[in-house]
Amino acid sequence: MTNLSSPLVSTGNAGLDAILGGGLPANRLYLLEGAPGSGKTTLSLQFLLEGARRGERALYITLSETYDELTVVAASHGWDIKAFDVFELESAADVLGGGTEQSILHPWEMELGETIRLIQQEVERVKPSRIVFDSLSEMRLLAQDSLRYRRQVLALKQFFGRRNATVILVDDMTGGEKGADAHLHSLCHGVITLERLTLDFGTARRRLQVQKLRGVDFVAGYHDLAIRKGGLEIWPRLTASSHHSPFNGEPTPSGVAALDRLLGGGPLRGTCTLVTGPAGTGKTTIALQYIDSACRRGERCTIYEFDERIGTLMARAKAFNLDLDKHVEDGLLVIEQIDPAELSPGEFSWRVRQQVAERHARMIVIDSLNGYLAAMPQEQHLILQMHELLSYLSQQGVVTFLINPQSGLLGSMATNLNISYVADAVLLLRFFEAEGRIRKAISVLKNRGGMHEDCIRELRIDSQGLRVGDSLSQFKGVLTGTPEYIGAASPLLESRDDDRRGA
Repeated sequence: MTNLSSPLVSTGNAGLDAILGGGLPANRLYLLEGAPGSGKTTLSLQFLLEGARRGERALYITLSETYDELTVVAASHGWDIKAFDVFELESAADVLGGGTEQSILHPWEMELGETIRLIQQEVERVKPSRIVFDSLSEMRLLAQDSLRYRRQVLALKQFFGRRNATVILVDDMTGGEKGADAHLHSLCHGVITLERLTLDFGTARRRLQVQKLRGVDFVAGYHDLAIRKGGLEIWPRLTASSHHSPFNGEPTPSGVAALDRLLGGGPLRGTCTLVTGPAGTGKTTIALQYIDSACRRGERCTIYEFDERIGTLMARAKAFNLDLDKHVEDGLLVIEQIDPAELSPGEFSWRVRQQVAERHARMIVIDSLNGYLAAMPQEQHLILQMHELLSYLSQQGVVTFLINPQSGLLGSMATNLNISYVADAVLLLRFFEAEGRIRKAISVLKNRGGMHEDCIRELRIDSQGLRVGDSLSQFKGVLTGTPEYIGAASPLLESRDDDRRGA
């Protein structure tokens, strides 16, 4: 085809170009395969439209879809296929010199050799630098046996190879053979596979994998994608090791001195803090306290809300003397309500990356980790993907808070979550009963970033905000929820004089 130092050709899709390291090596033959509905036609149109945008001649050869069908697909994305040439076999009579006769010539009524001749004739006439051949399944039908089909594909490769054209062969994998065509894979310079997965609930998931691409160090593995108006949105798989920005690992204070002392001044930049405990202990409020303090310092922050409505979150924060509305108005705080049934793990990771790379977010709260895991029960390796995301945030010096509600009304110390794997620091909140009242306790189980207190303190949240009391040294068994009092009479945190809530 061309020399070994072929220039790269943009696919017209930024996500795919990033996966490929800039695009496809020019003037070579590629296979784009996938089941019906996986996005092959949309991606093919993006490839040709990108060529037309760059002033290149582009040709769409269709054995399966009509010009009108392609027009409808393109129009749904706001595109006009008049930007490139389309050759369909229904118009083959004109190529053969059939005059004004309007007879329709269907692929299955033609000999395979004649079909190939017509295609070659059209390529010679148009002289395109980009070609999409859609699809190989019709060629299989015409060939009737696999040996003849493979010979014709090889002949096409040799023909295109002398035309200085970048060619994409489309295969819908409905030819009757089980699995991928290994012979076809070996003929092509690169193979891109699209998949469509139907889950028990929610929208269908789509993903992409580059099976091979000779001479290119591409990003291997599966990459989530979605078909949206304007084309395919492809989110390259996150590899944290390739992203690093220098930063100072200083503590980030919460504005509550007693809370900061628990973690030796606050969580260090580039660390992840897991806030865990049963429902109602104040996990989200603690994270919001850190968010409020960061925004007051002028830092940009982002909250991803899986469990609670944004309106409820804002109202609750205001009740505890945290004015998040002002931070939102000032552009320092973004709160995203996540619809888990419509979101793939890849898209979520990409959204987080955009907040860090484009908005320069310095603190991120994910509320909650349980909501993230429960939202995508059929997705595989979610904790591994979350760990990669947290590693990326660490490389960028972002302070991350993960909210992890424990199961049950009062919770328990047992958990099926590998805490050491996902978190650098762990704040544990517990209920305990004393003097006929339900109270809350806070402690630090670990802090990989430095020193931390090993005592258990009382926590109280009221209309003036969050308070952390003295060490509960007069009790034992606080973490069990049923402590035993072993000291002399000693006051616990009481309500402030102006607090009418009795919280």
